[in-house]
Amino acid sequence: MPEPNEFLENVQENLKQIVQPFQRDLNQRQKKAELIKQCIRCAGRDDFLQLDELLKSKLARDICEDKALESCAPVFETLGAYADEKVEQYRMDLIEDLTRQCEEAGLELEMDFPRFTVLKGISGEIDFASRSTKINKKVLKSIDPRRIMTMVVRFKKQLYDRPYDPQAFIDDLCEVYLELLEKEDLPAGRPVPMQQFYLAYVISLQSKTFFQDMDKGKFKGYSLDQFSVDLWRYYEAGIGGTSQGYELQLTPGRNKALWLLDTQGELRQITAISFHKS
Repeated sequence: MPEPNEFLENVQENLKQIVQPFQRDLNQRQKKAELIKQCIRCAGRDDFLQLDELLKSKLARDICEDKALESCAPVFETLGAYADEKVEQYRMDLIEDLTRQCEEAGLELEMDFPRFTVLKGISGEIDFASRSTKINKKVLKSIDPRRIMTMVVRFKKQLYDRPYDPQAFIDDLCEVYLELLEKEDLPAGRPVPMQQFYLAYVISLQSKTFFQDMDKGKFKGYSLDQFSVDLWRYYEAGIGGTSQGYELQLTPGRNKALWLLDTQGELRQITAISFHKS
């Protein structure tokens, strides 16, 4: 006869082995029942977006293959066709509405649903499932075209509607680059890691008063999006090199890279920056 403690431990382990398969099956049945209830609720309020997502899930396919629930299959098929049609119509209406609002704002929309672009450096993605839109990494908890457009216009004001001189911009970049070479005793033309350069450039934009007390309110923000757009505007200006005759060179790569707009207006990973005498 085993010791009482050992006996009880063995009993516990045996019961666990018995109940685990039953519990897994019960949990799966509860999940299936909950999905069916969700479909009922969505159908009741004509939430075809959520309905479409539910019916295209793996769990919905498992329900249709379950012998105990096989009568759901034809209902799911009918509901799925209805949701597909409604979602497609909603998608077309959304694209049409968003395109019209862009035209009214004097902007051109490039749509590759669910992704879209308005101006270089302003891009977004519409997520029906989560009822949200991501624009330049900012999440808007809506897929309403009017709210999307409001956010797009806000980005335009931040990135484009500000004083900008391409010659002054490229001259300032070159100055920061040359200072980094001097500080680190590097030879002329040596590529500088882009992450290091971007940080140095942001620091160069700060006023003397900021460095005196490091007050957060005096810090001049300069986002990576702004840097990327300013580079693109410099390319578009076609002014050539700096006032001192230096030519900008960006090195693509993945090591410690930043995503920036290239000369074609496409986002690329840029790993280093350098300036060379023309």
